[in-house]
Amino acid sequence: MRTSKVSQDTTRIFSALSTNARSATRRSTRSSKLISTFSLGHDGTVEIKEQDEPHSETPPSPAADIEDAFEPSPQLSRKRKRRSDSPHPSTPPSKLSSTRIKAEITSPTLEPILATASPRQKALPKIPARRKPLPNGTYAYTPPSNWTTMYNIVKDQRERNPTAPVDTMGCEDLFWQSASPKEQRYHTLVALMLSSQTKDTVTAAAMYRLHTELAPLASLDDDGKAISSSLTVQNIVSCDAKHLDSLIGKVGFHNNKTKYLKSTAQILLDEHDGDVPSTLEGLVALPGVGPKMAFLCLSGAWGLDHGIGVDVHVHRITNLWGWHATKNPEETRMWLEGWLPREKWHEINKLLVGLGQTVCLPVGRRCGECDLQGTGLCKGEVRGWKASPRKIKVEEKKVVGVKYEGMGGERNIEKLEIKCEG
Repeated sequence: MRTSKVSQDTTRIFSALSTNARSATRRSTRSSKLISTFSLGHDGTVEIKEQDEPHSETPPSPAADIEDAFEPSPQLSRKRKRRSDSPHPSTPPSKLSSTRIKAEITSPTLEPILATASPRQKALPKIPARRKPLPNGTYAYTPPSNWTTMYNIVKDQRERNPTAPVDTMGCEDLFWQSASPKEQRYHTLVALMLSSQTKDTVTAAAMYRLHTELAPLASLDDDGKAISSSLTVQNIVSCDAKHLDSLIGKVGFHNNKTKYLKSTAQILLDEHDGDVPSTLEGLVALPGVGPKMAFLCLSGAWGLDHGIGVDVHVHRITNLWGWHATKNPEETRMWLEGWLPREKWHEINKLLVGLGQTVCLPVGRRCGECDLQGTGLCKGEVRGWKASPRKIKVEEKKVVGVKYEGMGGERNIEKLEIKCEG
């Protein structure tokens, strides 16, 4: 059966509406049958032969609906595209030209700014002490440079913060307060003999045991505290050596010191009427007593400044400051006695010992906590040292109720908590 002319015209219209003529010839049978339904008097029995597709390299694509007959215009790209049919652009290429611009900047007039003084001063000349031999065999000493300034700075620092062990537990402070002056002088001598190679805290604890536990018949007050000290020359002579060693067993070289104390007490009874000698020769003759101990005993017990007591702290710090270059404490004593004023001989030991115990430690010096920092006076200052925050232990007591079944019910237990702050 032949299709009508109207149906054929309709088919041509839809074919012309397509943007691609080739895609119209590659429609599927389903799409062709759909179009044929537009013919007038169509009875549904029309058979349309499929036309052979022309040879194409692209595979056939499925037919689109009527809504898809009009393809949306593609989005314009922001990039500039050239036509393939124009091998050369119509506009000639532009040439880049460089233009130099000379910038002229006029700086406003500023007032001169005065430089502030830096906290760290320049290092001052550090000239050590010098000596010149004299015809009579002695030496004329010249003190080190800036020693007065350094001494006063350290003295002010120590007076503001007297927290070193030597400030409260030094050998001069370990005598019994209610004892006689004669017994107090002996207490000072015993404390000095125990302090060798021993910390001040350990020495103070040993001295307290000697004051209270050396003799069994010490008089007590109403609170059970000893009124008088049991540390006397006679009690040391009469006590057992093992008992004496047990009381001072925490100090260094306690076995030798037990023998020295027994021998010294016997010499004092036989030759000095139980009193401490007031001369350097008499003190040095005692067993276990050297020049440093003798000078400190004369100064602390008798108030005689016949020499300077130089221990390891005084020897180390004075060499660290560059005051002199000595090899041992005895040599340091000779140099200090050559130029240091006599009124400072008594206080310099406690001054530098306290500094060495708190700030100028043998290992790990805390230069940031010293008033000499940044002054340019200390030769051994560690540059760039910053003080680290110290942790403070805070103790808190709490009462906790604990129930004990079959043991008397509930009991209160005091719980101690330690926290670190800082």
